[in-house]
Amino acid sequence: MPDNRVTVAVITRDRCASLLRTLDALGTLPERPPVVVVDNGSDQATRQAVRHHGYGARVLSPGHNTGALGRNLAVLDADTPYVAFSDDDSWWAPGALSRAADLLDAHPRLALLAARTLVGPEGTEDPLNAVLAASPLPAEPDLPGRPVLGFLACACVVRREAFLAAGGFHPLLFFGGEETLLAYDLTARGWGVTYEPALTARHHPEPGGRRGRGPALRRNEVLTLWLRRPLPVAVAAAARLTAAAVTARPGARQALYETLTRLPAALAGRRRLPARVERAARLVDASAPGRLS
Repeated sequence: MPDNRVTVAVITRDRCASLLRTLDALGTLPERPPVVVVDNGSDQATRQAVRHHGYGARVLSPGHNTGALGRNLAVLDADTPYVAFSDDDSWWAPGALSRAADLLDAHPRLALLAARTLVGPEGTEDPLNAVLAASPLPAEPDLPGRPVLGFLACACVVRREAFLAAGGFHPLLFFGGEETLLAYDLTARGWGVTYEPALTARHHPEPGGRRGRGPALRRNEVLTLWLRRPLPVAVAAAARLTAAAVTARPGARQALYETLTRLPAALAGRRRLPARVERAARLVDASAPGRLS
């Protein structure tokens, strides 16, 4: 039966066919959630196709590519206590949204639930599932699942109040690897961020659809450290990226250039994590060595 506790937020740019497939899939859910589509600068045909789709999704058109900040716009527009994120190539399994809402209802400190993600028609496990399941952070008695400091943005459900209080996705990062900073900021405010494999999201990326994101991921990993972590940690990451650029590792020079151009803004917005969150971040760092290699 319909569940009016969760809005699904979808960001899209120039992938009309994939977006319509996502709306078709969302239309099969028993929850029948309200859907907000943020059009990140697609052509008019995409907006018209969404408006004429039988689901009746609301369309927000900021008029340019807002990247991950489109999710912030959707959360502001939502009038439900919880918001589930999808991209134009992902959607939710039947019952997952109601289960997420039940967990958020029952755990008032819980801000974000990261779901188990299955990829493609075969339902292959996304590699991030195993990483999140193996989180070194200890269980917390007032939270379900496994505490984490990361998630997949197209497969999570957030408490609207907490998301907005934390500022949502950061404008400096724009898109690509933007999740860690939000997890830091939610946890720093005392909210819980957990992985709950009982929730399932489906991700059907188009072949080659994620190519070219490597530089942005590297850039945003380093910028996240400059924004929130101790200077030695940030400097070491910048040094590793510089070494990769000097040796002409693929995408490293572009990532370094984009990092340097954004570094003044990162320094201006720098805010150290509370000691307890920094300790948690160091545990996560120790469990996932070799980044930026």
